[in-house]
This record gives sequence, structure tokens and C-alpha cells, in this order.
Amino acid sequence: MRPATILTAVAGIGIVVALIAFGGQRLRTDAQQTAAADETTSPERAETAAAPSPTTDPAASMNARPIDDASQFYPASVDGRPLERVAAVIPETPRVKADNGVDLPRPVAESAGILGFGDRRLQLAGIEATPFDKVCSGSDGEEWPCGMLAKTNFRLFLRLRTVHCDLDDATWSGTTTASCKIGTQDISRWLVENGWAAPSEGSSLADIGKSAKDERKGIHGDDPRKGDPVTPATEPLPQALPDPL
Repeated sequence: MRPATILTAVAGIGIVVALIAFGGQRLRTDAQQTAAADETTSPERAETAAAPSPTTDPAASMNARPIDDASQFYPASVDGRPLERVAAVIPETPRVKADNGVDLPRPVAESAGILGFGDRRLQLAGIEATPFDKVCSGSDGEEWPCGMLAKTNFRLFLRLRTVHCDLDDATWSGTTTASCKIGTQDISRWLVENGWAAPSEGSSLADIGKSAKDERKGIHGDDPRKGDPVTPATEPLPQALPDPL
């Protein structure tokens, strides 16, 4: 082998060894710089990096220790026992009081203040029923069949509509007394307001009855037919409908 070739090979090996030595020294320097940077990191950043991620596991959160002073106000246990999750309180739905009373279909006006249901009778509370054969005197002294007209107007008001009465049941016998309504309209009040019946003694309708009397409504005034032929007071009662009960 020629001397020049040997020198070239030795020189190449030397260069390779030098490069390897230089690379190892560079790696050691980078590692030392990284370690120094970690040591100079701020405490807040270090704490944030070290903090574990939050958990959604209730069992794990119960056993977690407080991490700050504020957590002492929300302890995970009381008297050594872990807190328990309870269901949310559901507000109680208000109970609507059931309406007392019964519905009575197809009432018949036997007089202004008395309803007929077959062989049974119902006297409306708070009023004095006006007999169908009652005769009244007008301001001119002439008599007129006010009881029959009171009954006729009462029948037109009812129109065989179902009435709701404050009775315990619909199985009474003979005659009973009760307050009744059609929808929201109190029937006794309607009769007194229009002067077709007078309030009974001590009735809450006394003031309404006085107003109807002062205004000469119904039986308190003159014949409202204005010269029409007088209907005989002996007019037969309409045929009673069968008792629906």
C-alpha cells in the first residue's frame, strides 16, 4: 500500500472520531440547559403542571382531601361519615278541593223558587218562593197575576238546563232545601235581583231584595205586560217530566 493512501485513511478516521466526540459534548450541554430551565420554572406553573385533572367520580371526590382553605367549608364528610347525594325535592302539587254538590238535569219551575224533579221538590235557599197563584196590586190599584208571571219568567230562565245544587246526594225524598246554580249564576240571587221572589228573613240577599223593591221590579211593581190580556192564575201546571233518577 502506498504511503499516501495510508495517510488519507488515518486522516479520515481522525475526522470521524472528532465529530463523534463533538456530538456527545453537545448532547450533554443541551441536557444541562434543560435541567437548569426546569429548576427556574415559577412555583405557580409547577403547581399547575403537577395538579391532577378533576374527576367526575362522586366516590373519588368524597375521599379527596381539601386543596385550599376554602374547601374546609364544603367538607366531604360529617362526623366521619361521607356525605350522601339526595334527590331534589319536588314541590307538592296543590290539591284542588273537590266541588261538593250534585248535578240535577231538566228541572221544572213549579213556582218562582221551587224546582220539581218528578215527585220530589227542591226549595231554593235564601228566598221566599212566590206562589204561582199570587196576585199583586199595581200602582193604579189594579190586580195582576204576579205569581204566574214570576213562574213564567223563572221557567224561561231555567230552560230545562241542568242545575248544580249543594246536596250530599240526589236521592232525597219529598222536599229539600238547597242553594243551586246554573254555571256560575246563583239562581236565588237571580230571582231576588229581578224581583220575582223576596229574600227570606236573615238572608244574605236582603240588600239585593231591598234594591229590587225600591226599583219596583217584578212582583213589587206594575203588571209588565202593558195591557196584554191577563193570564188566568188558574192556568194548569205543565206536565211534569219523569224524574231522571
